[in-house]
Amino acid sequence: MPISLTPESTLPADGVAGTLIGRVWVPEQDGPSVVVAKGDSLHDITGSFATVRDLCEARNPAQAAKAAPSTEIGTIAEILGNTPLLRRDPRKPWLLAPIDLQSIKAAGVTFVVSMIERVIEERARGNPSAAAAIRAEIVKLVGDDLARLRPGSAEAARLKEVMIGQGVWSQYLEVGIGPDAEIFTKAPPMAAVGTGADAGLHPGSTWNNPEPEVVLAVSSTGKIVGATLGNDVNLRDFEGRSALLLAKAKDNNASAAVGPFLRLFDSTFSLDHVRRAEVTLEVHGPEGYRLVDTSSIAKISRDPGDLVSQMIGANHQYPDGAVLYLGTMFAPVDDRDEAGKGFTHKIGDIVTVSSPGLGALTNRMVRSSEAAPWTYGASHLMRNLAKRGLL
Repeated sequence: MPISLTPESTLPADGVAGTLIGRVWVPEQDGPSVVVAKGDSLHDITGSFATVRDLCEARNPAQAAKAAPSTEIGTIAEILGNTPLLRRDPRKPWLLAPIDLQSIKAAGVTFVVSMIERVIEERARGNPSAAAAIRAEIVKLVGDDLARLRPGSAEAARLKEVMIGQGVWSQYLEVGIGPDAEIFTKAPPMAAVGTGADAGLHPGSTWNNPEPEVVLAVSSTGKIVGATLGNDVNLRDFEGRSALLLAKAKDNNASAAVGPFLRLFDSTFSLDHVRRAEVTLEVHGPEGYRLVDTSSIAKISRDPGDLVSQMIGANHQYPDGAVLYLGTMFAPVDDRDEAGKGFTHKIGDIVTVSSPGLGALTNRMVRSSEAAPWTYGASHLMRNLAKRGLL
């Protein structure tokens, strides 16, 4: 398919009306700069905020970003167009993931549809051929209207006892309707890839899928300061064989995609907008396959604020803040090739996660061993900023 990485296809529906923050690799600096979108251009504010983490720690991040002295780096169109998907010129700036030193966390099993699919993975032991029959069995026993249940409620506890008696209880149902949310580490700080980059699939996986999600930016005090989009690339066969393989299913080279920009909360966009956000998933395969689906964050079982409070607080601190994937409402199950095998990626798939208020995140799926290796970590960033006199 033709790949479109333009301001029209990437920015939120209201363009740059909100406060859009990004990171751009600047070849002349041999390092990244924090940028804010103004008009049709991206403006460097690294002189005031050396990292996105520092900006998120400001009393009013959106106001601080808008007021910071800035220097234009280039137009949004030029920088978006300089990507591996459209041929990158290493002499010109390109867009990175809009986060840096924050811990990259994720919440799991926060939507009914993904919760049921996790139960299926567990019972199928990673075998996609068994999934359809198990899905029908689970829905018959449990139903598919668990969204009405409030996790941790007395009603949820009673359902748990009934299901244990029927022999269908699962660790995934425990975190789906029990009192404690599943919060795990998706990737180390600095490991995320941005829009226009290749995203990685472990070469040993034969059953996998995209997981489109809204991602919240959280300061070290636990304040939610903004939101962006993410693809929590998942290996269904690895996690299905054992939940103890979660880290291997989730954390691989280029397997955390985040972007295109971080939209800081201001008068134009707030957490309530996130709660009502519609998210669309598109997959375009090299063989002509096309998948398009839309769902709503409103279907989430746990409020985003509750998930953040379970991630950070007196029991666990993040001095550099964190970003939190809110969980996916999508679980592609339609057969792509053989009947009964469901969906799995093909190398070369183009995946776009979009939402009107947050724009569009587009990545090409490749093997994690063939994606650009992760070589630029926190130590490299600190040395670069020091060299530029920004620390």
